[in-house]
Amino acid sequence: MADAVETADAAEAVVPAAGRPALFPRLFCRPRTAGLHALWMTALVAGGGMAGAIARAGVGELGTDPATGFPWITFGVNIAGCGAMGVLMAALHRVRRAPMWGGPVLGSGFLGGFTTFSSFAADTQRLLGDGHAGTGLLYAAGTVAGALAACAGGRALTAWLLHGRTRGDAP
Repeated sequence: MADAVETADAAEAVVPAAGRPALFPRLFCRPRTAGLHALWMTALVAGGGMAGAIARAGVGELGTDPATGFPWITFGVNIAGCGAMGVLMAALHRVRRAPMWGGPVLGSGFLGGFTTFSSFAADTQRLLGDGHAGTGLLYAAGTVAGALAACAGGRALTAWLLHGRTRGDAP
């Protein structure tokens, strides 16, 4: 279990995962060791995903706008989740002693379970198929633009708030 709570001081113990940017080694990393550590990390990510899916299901109970059929809940969840991913990326990159499990458990796990690309695609298809092409296209473009802006904004705001507290600074 001690391996699952490694911190930034153990940066040498990780290598970037295939195809992932080295800029965020805490968000996309894979331990060099396998076995029990990998099993424990997988269980933590699954637990994070379960918690995110439960949170998403709870928010989903708020429903859809009955007048327009616009999927405001899915739209809001995806924008909020992308903003939170931007915050997480910046925090894990800048905060000294960020836990090695933070990116996989909170990013891939919780936020992956919370946000929902499949609902976004299904809602877009439903709007287009029901004759609401303008609303469907606006929803699709607005979700993508809003998600990118929220992620960039969350990352920039967090980096600004944490300015001076980079990994090399004293605590």
